[in-house]
Amino acid sequence: MRYLKNVEKSVIIALICMMTLVVILATLELGWIIIKDIFTEPMFLLEIDELLDIFGLFMLVLIGIELLETIIKNYLTENVIRVEVVLVVAIIAIARKVIILDVKDLSGTVLLGIAAIILSLCAGHYLIKRGVR
Repeated sequence: MRYLKNVEKSVIIALICMMTLVVILATLELGWIIIKDIFTEPMFLLEIDELLDIFGLFMLVLIGIELLETIIKNYLTENVIRVEVVLVVAIIAIARKVIILDVKDLSGTVLLGIAAIILSLCAGHYLIKRGVR
């Protein structure tokens, strides 16, 4: 059992290192995209597609930071994964999807499904914050 705990801790440390690298690279990519989009014609004006790409990547960096914080803070120190944090990460991820979504290409049932997911995640988060079990 002790061997498995050591292996588990090693895997978690490897995941932390990889996630840190991914977050740093995504942040650099975001900075590069912003600089590139600002200095291309027309200067200092961003088109809607460029803004959606920037917002999507920004949200992706936030998701990475939240996952990294979850792994380090909760799992490594307390050896437990908190449901509230998982729900917050899921809400951020679905918000990212909604921000970059092109609603013209989607049917009404897909949009209703996304709305149901958002409502379910928010309701779950609300109930956990209130302490309802």
